[in-house]
Amino acid sequence: MSADIHFYTHPMSRGRVVRWMLEEVGEPYETTILEMGTTLNSDSYRAINPMMKVPSIKHGDIVVTECAAICAYLADAFPDKHLAPPQGERGSYYRWLFFAAGPIEQSCVNTALGFEVPQEREGMVGYGTLARVVETLDSLLERQAYVTGDQFSAADVYLGAQLQWNMEMGVIEHRKSFIDYTKRVHDRPACVRAVQIDDDWLAKNQ
Repeated sequence: MSADIHFYTHPMSRGRVVRWMLEEVGEPYETTILEMGTTLNSDSYRAINPMMKVPSIKHGDIVVTECAAICAYLADAFPDKHLAPPQGERGSYYRWLFFAAGPIEQSCVNTALGFEVPQEREGMVGYGTLARVVETLDSLLERQAYVTGDQFSAADVYLGAQLQWNMEMGVIEHRKSFIDYTKRVHDRPACVRAVQIDDDWLAKNQ
C-alpha cells in the first residue's frame, strides 16, 4: 500500500500515541497540527473527523480515527513491519488492545473525574472496578514481556501509552510489573523519537 499518510494531531493530545505508532512503522508521513477552538473546529477537519478531535490519519483515501483503531490499521497496512502477529495468532493481541481501549481507559477516566460506580451497578460497566482492571493487567505483565509474549506489537504501543499516562496522573499505582513494562516499551527508539518530535514542537510554539 502507498505510504501517503497524513497525520492530524496536537502534541498535547492522544495524538502522541499515534505519533509513536507512526515512528514504529517508519514510513514517511505529513503532519498537520490542529489548534483547539480554531483549526480543530474547521469545516475542512470536520469532514475528516466529525467529532472534531485528534488524532486522525488519512492514508490515501482511507480515514481512520480513534487511537486503538489507528494503531491496528497501521500494523495491518504495513505488514512488513511485523507490528501485529500473523493472522490466526491474534487472540491475545486483540484481547489486550481492546482491553486497553475499553476497560483501562474507561475506568481510569471515570476515576480521574471522581466518578465511582455504585457497587450494585458494577455489572453495568464494562470494567467492573478499577481495582479489578489493575489486578488483571498486573497478572498479564508479571508473566510476559509484551502483550503477545516475547514479540512487541501495536497493542504494546497503545497499552504502554495508556499505562504510562495513568501512572503519571496517579490513577494507576506504580506496580513493579507496570514500571518494568512501560520502561521497556518507552525505551524503544521509535518512542524516543516520537516524544522528541512533539516536545520540540511544544518548546517552539508554547
